[in-house]
Amino acid sequence: MADNDDKRDDNQGGGKKTLTLKGAPSLGGRPGAARSSRTVVVEKRTRRVGPPGAPGTGTGSAPPPRGPGASAGGGQRGQMRGGPIGGRSTGLTSSESDARARVLREAASRQAEEDARARADEARRIEEDARRRAIREQAEQEELARQRAAAEAAAAAERAAAQPEQPAAEAAPAPAAPPTRSGAPSERPASARRPNERPAASGAARRPNERPVASPAARRPAPGAGMMPIGNVPPPAPSEADGRKTRTTPPAAGRPIVNAAELENARRASRAQPERPSRRADEGAAGRGRLTVSSATTENDRDRGPSLAAMRRRRDKKMGRNQQDAPKLSREVVIPEAITVQELANRMAERSVTVIKMLMQQGQMATINDVLDADTAELIATELGHTVKRVSDADVEEGLFDLASDDKAEDLTDRAPVVTIMGHVDHGKTSLLDAIREANVVSGEAGGITQHIGAYQVEKNGAKITFLDTPGHEAFTAMRARGAQATDIAVLVVAADDGVMPQTIESIKHAKAAGVPIIVAINKMDKPDANPTRVRTELLQHEVFVETMGGETLDVEVSAKTHAGLDTLLETILLQAEVLELKVARDGRAEGLVIEAKLDRGRGAVATVLVQRGTLKVGDIVVAGTEFARVRALIDDKGNQVKEAGPSVPVEVLGFNGVPSAGDRFSVVESDARAREVTEYRQRAIREKTAGGGATSLEQMMNQLKASGISKFPLVIKGDVQGSVEAIVASLNKLSTDEVSAQILYSGVGGITESDVTLASASNAIVIGFNVRANKQASDLATRDGIEIRYYNIIYDLVDDVKSAMSGLLKPERRETFIGYAEILEVFQITKVGKVAGCRVTEGIVERGAGVRLLRNDVVIHEGKLKTLKRFKDEVKDVPMGQECGMAFENYEDIRAGDVIECFRVESVQRTL
Repeated sequence: MADNDDKRDDNQGGGKKTLTLKGAPSLGGRPGAARSSRTVVVEKRTRRVGPPGAPGTGTGSAPPPRGPGASAGGGQRGQMRGGPIGGRSTGLTSSESDARARVLREAASRQAEEDARARADEARRIEEDARRRAIREQAEQEELARQRAAAEAAAAAERAAAQPEQPAAEAAPAPAAPPTRSGAPSERPASARRPNERPAASGAARRPNERPVASPAARRPAPGAGMMPIGNVPPPAPSEADGRKTRTTPPAAGRPIVNAAELENARRASRAQPERPSRRADEGAAGRGRLTVSSATTENDRDRGPSLAAMRRRRDKKMGRNQQDAPKLSREVVIPEAITVQELANRMAERSVTVIKMLMQQGQMATINDVLDADTAELIATELGHTVKRVSDADVEEGLFDLASDDKAEDLTDRAPVVTIMGHVDHGKTSLLDAIREANVVSGEAGGITQHIGAYQVEKNGAKITFLDTPGHEAFTAMRARGAQATDIAVLVVAADDGVMPQTIESIKHAKAAGVPIIVAINKMDKPDANPTRVRTELLQHEVFVETMGGETLDVEVSAKTHAGLDTLLETILLQAEVLELKVARDGRAEGLVIEAKLDRGRGAVATVLVQRGTLKVGDIVVAGTEFARVRALIDDKGNQVKEAGPSVPVEVLGFNGVPSAGDRFSVVESDARAREVTEYRQRAIREKTAGGGATSLEQMMNQLKASGISKFPLVIKGDVQGSVEAIVASLNKLSTDEVSAQILYSGVGGITESDVTLASASNAIVIGFNVRANKQASDLATRDGIEIRYYNIIYDLVDDVKSAMSGLLKPERRETFIGYAEILEVFQITKVGKVAGCRVTEGIVERGAGVRLLRNDVVIHEGKLKTLKRFKDEVKDVPMGQECGMAFENYEDIRAGDVIECFRVESVQRTL
């Protein structure tokens, strides 16, 4: 839109302005559409609105005449300047004129609606003003009626009081009443006054500070003098004249206009002056404050001050004298291992200053926030007369496990024996157990070796036997130790064709350390080269005396392949169990041992536990090490869910909040709060134990400086079960030497996650997964960051690969190889060259660039390198034995005839662990 060049003023020519509408630029691009323009005349009109009642406002007066062509309002509002609406204006098309007329008609209708709305608002405002005025008038009338009623009641009371004195009053002539002002009440006679009321004095005799009391009629305003304000009466309604908005909501029907509380407040507010309280009848001159001889000589309660004794007590209290101390209370103060001065003072109900003074007397400067040890706190509490009860953080574990000596004989029942299968790797332990269980566990194991600890239960002739299968590899020492601690009988499996091996010896030591009886099972008797006598003889060297050799240890010849001797082995185990008389309390809370723990993706943290006493039920709260669980499910060795597990029953427990450590003892507690308290204490103890790594002595400082120069091989290890991770970490730590060591950044149970890869990326470590895999996010992150992830399922391969990788961090060994000797015959001085030794090779050969030592009287004088080696003026590579040559040293010329030159070669050899 563009304005026309018509720059006329709005007041001239009707205030018209011509505007031109141009089409959009894009319209010309469409076929059949041409770019056009329109001209629109816009008229500016101004309406003046005068005050109400003024001429031209439409209230009873005719509108003022306007200029020619202007609209006159009412029926003429549809006309335009210059002609009627139906007429066509100059320069406008028919459609433009119609549009203009339509707009003007809509504006006229809107104006009419606004006028009607304004008239309705004005009518409502007038109605509201009338209602409020009626309320005020009604309140004023009620107030006047109340005042008249009060005046009449007072006059009636005065007349009733004046009845006895009427004869005396009639005998005496009544004095003439003084003239009064119009409308003012005349003064009452003396006989009409109250008994305690003084006669009214004249204006001259009236006291200066006393003002006359006006009558109610005098206090009323004169007619036409304005209306007095009435309390709690609504003010006049707002009007448009004073700029306030008006309310248009009509009053609610059925509600009274004024309630009783508003009327009472209006009556109170209409009083011009509050009533003065009347004096009591017995008040004399002293009560009025008038000084007389009697009042001056008589002591009044109001004039009497505090007594001398009260003043003395106040002075003594202010100076702190004669204050009787409160009796000393002796309290029982609970003192932990460490306590602050403020806390100690609070527990003793003493001031902190008193405790600090006692510490200063002992030569210790302390503040209220300083920490005191238990001994110092006990000494202070004892000196202050309190009794002390020492507690420790470890007290939270008291009563966590029951004592076997507390069990009653009538509560004890027989339980199944726990048998641990131990022995060397590949001696047939798992195959023997499979034959007993009639299962096939070996086929599912990687590499054909057991790398986990398993718990099973079998039944023989109505009697149950619990078996624990331990790994035989050397890395699983801790597993074998746990198995020996949890067992009642140890079955030592020895291959008849292999004899006693290192892990067999270790198993014997574990069984003897646990104090459990041993049953020797000589396996693989089906092989042609089986020699059981050799096994029995080798066992004698380790103090294991079998019955066939005159000892007490039972031995059985078995074959896991042909199932020969299995029944005899089971009968032997049951016989040994009868001798042991295994009894335990079946009822009560459960206790036991965590055999193995792992992190299952679908089930969370799962722990294989062996119940040793009591009964474990679903829903119990179990504490195991630093983790606790509310038992969600119990699964036996066959994969079936059970409701409870008694003594000597191995089960899997679901519901742990974290993976417990294998070998931890577990117990059932009464509440979640107790379980959380115990686990938090154990976690705090572990943190405090691992936090103190500072050097406390010169020796430790030197060891740390020495360790700082060791090459580190950082690793992040994740395994499927806790026992495997423990064995891997122990095996890798054994590979460490004084020059290179394996640095285990993190070891845990479960799959490889992004956090593991991030940790490895920060330390340039290698991630090792044992029977676990990395998820997709962790694998992508490792690829992007260049982190190597290695997967293993056999511990042999894992240890060998880490060993070879750590060998690469070793510094190469510097090995020296002797080459030959040469004797100096003569020394020549050559210009610009220096001294040259004429030599003869007496042994071996001499090479150019080889290391040389100069020997004089068999003492090394110099060690360096040959600078030149010549034979007949020609540089040669080497000189064999028996030939003569010339040699010169680098940066050394102190050579003499008769000296011997020793030649050697230095080689670097790569070292291995």
